[in-house]
Amino acid sequence: MKQVMQKQTASSDMPQIEMHNVTKIYGRGTDDEYLALKDVDLSIEKGEYISIIGSSGSGKSTLMRIIGCQEKPTDGQYCLRGKDIKSCSQKELAKLKHGRIAVIPQQYGLVKSLSVWQNVAKPLNPNRFSHAERKRRADRALRCVGLADKANLYPEKLSGGQQQRVAIARAMVQRPDIVLADEPTAALDIETKEYVMTIFQKINAQGVTVILITHDPSVAVRAHRLIQVADGTIQQDRLLPCAS
Repeated sequence: MKQVMQKQTASSDMPQIEMHNVTKIYGRGTDDEYLALKDVDLSIEKGEYISIIGSSGSGKSTLMRIIGCQEKPTDGQYCLRGKDIKSCSQKELAKLKHGRIAVIPQQYGLVKSLSVWQNVAKPLNPNRFSHAERKRRADRALRCVGLADKANLYPEKLSGGQQQRVAIARAMVQRPDIVLADEPTAALDIETKEYVMTIFQKINAQGVTVILITHDPSVAVRAHRLIQVADGTIQQDRLLPCAS
């Protein structure tokens, strides 16, 4: 286990993700001004497995959106692979994160009119990948989450847990460096939750940085590092024993 942990926390010359005094204010200068994050400092190395835990309104989802380049900080600096995203144009930002950061939304985000494999293949640009290659990659991703036999079904025929696994496969089809999952087990029963958490462990074992956003302590402690957020600030950042 010690050897695995060393592999996962080994760093390159610079952190994969680095934040200095990151602040996020919504509605700045208006009557509805809201401080979501305040002076956040955070450093994440490639291959870490992290859970970010906090109650509703704590700022954890805002932190995830900034990490995923879905939003920019109001103040402070966020560097992704050494590049300050605040200075990036939208085109540069899209290029920086394309295929490298995969976000798994809480509501799965599956398209009802597409089959399971088509949903999984959706991030793959048809101009770059042939139909056959998109299908091959989607089938491979579905095998990894145990849903190879569901490829030709439609989302409405799947359980909530199966839809979550399709969302994970869709994220992994891009072969990303970073996977961000927003409350990935919130609506799942205990058995399905365990299956999904096992998938994330396998993804992380491949060297992918995994960051889970959760309010569930039983999910949070399955990671190797726990970051607790409250009132827009990091209250705790500590290493955890490796989950078995």
